[in-house]
Amino acid sequence: MSKTVVRGYKTELDLNNVQQTRCLQHAGAARWSYNWGLRRKNEVYEQTGKSIGAMELHKELNVLKQTSIPWMYTVSKAAPQEALRDLDRACKNFLRTVKQTKGRKWGFPRFKSKKNGINSFRLTGAIHVFEDAIHLPRLGTLRLKEHGYLPVTAHILSATVSYQAGSWYVSVQVQEEHPEPIAATNAPIGIDLGVKMLATISDGRTIAGPKAHKRHLKHLRKANKRLHRRKKGSQNRKKAAKRVARIHARVAHIRQDASHQATTRITHGHESQEARSARKDALRATFPEAKTKQEEKWQDKQIKKLMRIPTEETADLSPCVIVIEDLNVTGMLKNHHLARAVADVGMHEFRRQLLYKSEHAGSDLLMASRWYPSSKTCSCCGWVDEDQTLSDRVFVCQECAMIMDRDANASRNLEMLAYDLGWFADKSA
Repeated sequence: MSKTVVRGYKTELDLNNVQQTRCLQHAGAARWSYNWGLRRKNEVYEQTGKSIGAMELHKELNVLKQTSIPWMYTVSKAAPQEALRDLDRACKNFLRTVKQTKGRKWGFPRFKSKKNGINSFRLTGAIHVFEDAIHLPRLGTLRLKEHGYLPVTAHILSATVSYQAGSWYVSVQVQEEHPEPIAATNAPIGIDLGVKMLATISDGRTIAGPKAHKRHLKHLRKANKRLHRRKKGSQNRKKAAKRVARIHARVAHIRQDASHQATTRITHGHESQEARSARKDALRATFPEAKTKQEEKWQDKQIKKLMRIPTEETADLSPCVIVIEDLNVTGMLKNHHLARAVADVGMHEFRRQLLYKSEHAGSDLLMASRWYPSSKTCSCCGWVDEDQTLSDRVFVCQECAMIMDRDANASRNLEMLAYDLGWFADKSA
């Protein structure tokens, strides 16, 4: 059995000067269309009291192309059309926010300024992916820095080109067939997220965080000083701003890579090196003998992808239930003594990755209430330490005299939730 899954793949582009200029034109056209559509929406609403949709705006834009904005013909029609659809979606989110009382609040759409950076643009239509390149409408064939990452045979829905810190990226949204996940059968685990350690797992493992922002803080301060000493509007100030952006991008990439490695290790379980090597050899035997180095690299990438697919042999490695806390990250960031350290961990991104990876591995993700006292409760006898503070890093039980690390005790309490709620019994039945 298989199911249809919508996934996104993002990789860096290798563009020449002409291609960069054309990407800038598309990004500018998308930004102009968004701002123009927002002005038109405001005008129509003031005159009639009703809003105008994305398709009506696109028809008006086609008329303007023939008279006042003929430069719009130099870019793909999908760039302004998708920008107007984004605007329509933003307005609908705002109207839904006005009616609701709880949940995320969406503000009214604002105009996009060129000073705030280069915006992205989305393309649809004739998009073709190759091993080392991608073909986009009006932009032609663009080289990729990472070969063999984007899926070649999947059905492509759209492609979004974005700019970040001097580099261009393409994000492809595809629709592909995935086999039904095999239910994991290993024992449940609890995960306690923290600042000192990225994740403390109830089976005894600990995953340290990279603390990327703390490591680059000295370079960031130096680069920001250099930026603010430059004259506004000068070329040297633009160069200094790019340097600051590159450091921030590197910090974000390190943090995201650490989250990916940690969540993959958690969902795939602990496998010995001998068993992993045996699985690789078995998969390599299914491929014909590589005649060139290029074929050997392609086989290695395919084997790497197949190793991530759960099978009946690896079902006993992945935990059947993963329990984490529903932390109030927004409230934690209001603590000015811990805000920088909490933001450097990336707890929301860790939870987002763990959500879809656990589903792919056949595990269930259980969210414990943020009011559950996992750190204050003894994992042996259940005694609750009401006087515990954040500075107490060692849990000492006054009932059973148990002494344990605070995070390890919390992870064990989270693991016990799976047994208390009967999730493990249901999975193993």
